[in-house]
Amino acid sequence: MLDANQLQVLQLSLTVAGTAVAFSLPPALAVAWFLARSRSRLKMPVDALVHLPLVLPPVVTGYLLLIVLGRRGLIGGWLAEHLGLVFAFHWTGAALAGAIMGFPLMVRPIRLSLEAIDPRIEAAAATLGARPILVWLTVTVPLALPGVIAGLVLAFARALGEFGATITFAANIPGETRTLPLAIYTFIQVPGGESRAAQLIAISIAVSLGALMVSELIARRVKRLQA
Repeated sequence: MLDANQLQVLQLSLTVAGTAVAFSLPPALAVAWFLARSRSRLKMPVDALVHLPLVLPPVVTGYLLLIVLGRRGLIGGWLAEHLGLVFAFHWTGAALAGAIMGFPLMVRPIRLSLEAIDPRIEAAAATLGARPILVWLTVTVPLALPGVIAGLVLAFARALGEFGATITFAANIPGETRTLPLAIYTFIQVPGGESRAAQLIAISIAVSLGALMVSELIARRVKRLQA
């Protein structure tokens, strides 16, 4: 059985990962569409920028977030003073770090799904009088739904397991920013904490496998409906 602290860690981790995914989806759809359909010269630098978190050390990403969005950061100070938005050393910072680290993994499968759509299907909808936004919502997004689901699951799993950027930007504060990987790290450092760490490791594996299985079931269901 999990104790109160472990349950708190699990609840916080799911909240952080869920928030990261929810706020990442709209910009991920927009960026994926741009990368899939645009012929702009900005396509290459945008693609590189999107995938930059995958090649940067997570600690570097967290440090950059701290410089920009910390309470004394370039933007963070203004946000805290005028809008009351605080990210550094707060659970929202953990969600932001997870969102940034998982963003490339969300964009990639959505982009591939959009590139696989036959443009003639969208053109046919447009010739019937549908406005571009209506074509996007009723034709493009449903056809790209398997990629969207895959991206959501990958980003959720990445946010759930994020460590380096989170501990640098949001720290390891019990009850506030201590997510599953941070709690596992903490228990491993404490004599006799191996058993509690093992419980959280088992939970991490179970949650990740569960998410992947649910994603696969939904993707199969979507493909059957589209067939």
